[in-house]
Amino acid sequence: MIRISLALALSMSVVGLAHAASTWTGGDDLPTNPLACDATPATAAAQPYNGGTVTGAPDRKGKPIKVVDVPKLIGIGYFNATSKGIADAAKELGNVDAKTDGPTKANIDEQITFIDNYITSGVDGILFAANDPVAIAPVLKKALSKGINVVGYDANSTPDARQWFVNQAEFNGIAKALVDNMAKETGEDAGVAIVTSTFTTPNQARWISEMAAYAAKCHPKLKLLETVEAQEDNALSFSQATTLINKYGSDLKGIFGMTSVATPASAEAVTQAGQCGKVAVVGLATPNAMKPYVAKDCVKSVVLWNPVDLGYAAMYVLRATADGTLKPGDTKVKAGKLGELNVINGSEILLGAPFVFTKDNIGKFDF
Repeated sequence: MIRISLALALSMSVVGLAHAASTWTGGDDLPTNPLACDATPATAAAQPYNGGTVTGAPDRKGKPIKVVDVPKLIGIGYFNATSKGIADAAKELGNVDAKTDGPTKANIDEQITFIDNYITSGVDGILFAANDPVAIAPVLKKALSKGINVVGYDANSTPDARQWFVNQAEFNGIAKALVDNMAKETGEDAGVAIVTSTFTTPNQARWISEMAAYAAKCHPKLKLLETVEAQEDNALSFSQATTLINKYGSDLKGIFGMTSVATPASAEAVTQAGQCGKVAVVGLATPNAMKPYVAKDCVKSVVLWNPVDLGYAAMYVLRATADGTLKPGDTKVKAGKLGELNVINGSEILLGAPFVFTKDNIGKFDF
């Protein structure tokens, strides 16, 4: 259903580009909830638990458990950081044997194969960041049916395929941070483009939808020129950003990087094209990847959360789930050094608000 909706949205985008090139594509057709333009905090509404149910799980309370973390892909800075957080939490908890394993490309079929193999080999818990919310659901439901606790982070599955999802920041909050910073750098009447992972990757799709809704509400003169896929591949991201720069020329005032790979690659493309100061790059990325571009004033703002904290929180949530101390209907969960985190949207745990790295603070972070 989502794939069909996205395909339709993209088809409409192409048509729109041919005639006016003035509308946001959005990522899907789900309801959006743009925040207030004046930064008034949103009010979270309580909702009933809507996560999945584990079947026949043994009593794991306080007992050693074996956990595998299968992110979208391994070997990039972002998931190296979440993996560190998971390892830190496992060490701190003392009764968790945790490892990270997964595909080297953001490929949903390979991710499913990794998870299925770990179900067969036997684990007590699975942490995941989904490459596709629908395609990954059957294998996660299989894990739940085998008594394995399942917790997602970074990129969600359909809610009934996992018990909890640790949300790094609410989608509308990230959208507001990205669009506000872009408008601040480019001015309100500017053409912008997006370099994303894939059109079906759930978190990127939701961020783009919320960005479209927030921009329409608070920055209506911003014009989306095009959204392109780059698969979280560095070379492809650079190539796509370069193509956008060449294709739109002076009409392109800014590029949103929707992944930790696309943002530095876009910054490098802007640098090599000699467009620093002319084409802004605002996106999601790790501080270490962006420090060279921020230092040269080619990039002024980088939006993210702390991925080490995200992995750390996910591990604590899985431990609490296995112990039975986090149950449907609970409103908070203890997460070690992070304190108590709030339950939102039925079965999501909110890490916190997004953070904006600038030249003034980026040097304080090392991940």
